[in-house]
Amino acid sequence: MTSIILNLQQPTRAEMWLFDCGEGTQHQFLHTPYHPGKLNKIFITHLHGDHLFGLPGLLCSRSMQGNSLPLTLYGPKGLKEFVETALRLSGSWTDYPLTIIEVGPGLVFDEEGYRVTAYPLSHPVECYGYRIAQHDKPGTLDAAQLIADGVPPGPLFHQLKRGQRVELADGRVIDGSRYLGPSTPGKTLAIFGDTAPCPQALEMARGADVMVHETTLSRRWRRKPIAAATLPVSRPRRLPKKRGSVR
Repeated sequence: MTSIILNLQQPTRAEMWLFDCGEGTQHQFLHTPYHPGKLNKIFITHLHGDHLFGLPGLLCSRSMQGNSLPLTLYGPKGLKEFVETALRLSGSWTDYPLTIIEVGPGLVFDEEGYRVTAYPLSHPVECYGYRIAQHDKPGTLDAAQLIADGVPPGPLFHQLKRGQRVELADGRVIDGSRYLGPSTPGKTLAIFGDTAPCPQALEMARGADVMVHETTLSRRWRRKPIAAATLPVSRPRRLPKKRGSVR
């Protein structure tokens, strides 16, 4: 059963994302240092049970633990109906704000330092892979040069650090980007759902620093009908080579 945690615990940003939620996911949490109550976002690649059937239980358990942190779900069409039906028929609910967003191909969101894009993959049901791109980190602010140019230290430095333009009391306009060193490129992570070989998979893997790709079948299954919708163990290794991924 499939589930992947992406831990984004940083000094200025504390979030935890989950990708897919196969049956037993909440039990596996018990064997990790992580807590479901810290989850901010859950991304579902597709609605097959081995990627989804653990979701209702996880949502309910998270509520029973008394957590009020909002949670947002992302996934293909049908995710909202699945979650709402499972909760309604079982007489369950959530005590925290729950938002369900059904995605399509393209940008999912671009905010707070990360851009997430959904790529349609080749599978019997609607299926997406998610590419998570970290924004570039701004370069170091040359505070000494700013002071030499008559810019007083203080709150304005925070705006200049973000590359913004600020107006001083004397009417001068200072362009922060001129006082920044080279930026540090952000990292990129590509998380695939189930898929057969397809052009979108190659595009999604292009230049990724890390690629997480499932494999389902050994070579002896490759002539079976199901093999047309999944990848044998030997195939995903070719994607990084074709698209310049580091590993």
